[in-house]
Amino acid sequence: MTSNDRYSSDEVVYTTITYGAVDAIATITLNRPHARNGFTLAMADELGAALTAADRDAAVRVIVVAAAGDYFCVGMDLEESALDDFTDPEWVEPATRVARPMTNSNKPIVVAIQGPAVGVGISMTLAADFRLASDRAKFGFVFGRRGLFPEGGSTWFLPQLVGLAKAKEWMLTGRVFTAAEALAAGLVTSLHAPADLLPAAYALARDLADNVAPGSAAVIRRALVAMAAQGSPEAAFARPPRFRGVAARDLPDLDEWLSGR
Repeated sequence: MTSNDRYSSDEVVYTTITYGAVDAIATITLNRPHARNGFTLAMADELGAALTAADRDAAVRVIVVAAAGDYFCVGMDLEESALDDFTDPEWVEPATRVARPMTNSNKPIVVAIQGPAVGVGISMTLAADFRLASDRAKFGFVFGRRGLFPEGGSTWFLPQLVGLAKAKEWMLTGRVFTAAEALAAGLVTSLHAPADLLPAAYALARDLADNVAPGSAAVIRRALVAMAAQGSPEAAFARPPRFRGVAARDLPDLDEWLSGR
């Protein structure tokens, strides 16, 4: 596989990732193993496009994000990423091009992290719902050691996931830490042997696709993020029901429901 290989979906041509959807599960795979899946501006745009495509596809119920090779993503590939025009008023920071559609997706997102995920390689996944990792994965919020500011909304997401004290420790020291430490702090959902990682990710995705109502999943994942910023549960308590369904239009197929199909 070379960087010149091209994959397309819905008129979008992908050169740094692959995208496909089968049986209600969309798979987005970082595909620059020759560069340890280093993050580029093209990858940022393609990941955002693929996440949006999966979210808009009514046949997709769950999104899996994975990576080719031994590394998940070692951060920004500075050799391949010339700076684009950040003076443009429409400019969006590259990691945000991934994190924003991931945050706003109506579909649950499962990330399978098989190896090192550093800098943007981990920060861009924080908006996902599940991060499964191999026991050989390593993580690092190394921005301070590069003279950079953490991007992709990670200064909001990380404290929500692991608490303020741990977020400060990891981000201020910029040290690389183990998968076991990530699990203990709540950054990852579960650890697996490398050969078992993708099967576990797809088993979780399959369960979500088969057994969780799509509408419920969409409302739950977005409400949890919205409520996290409220400071108290009062906003959740104060949500009155609004019944907008129309019986003639919105009733389920009762014959199918009663037969258990």
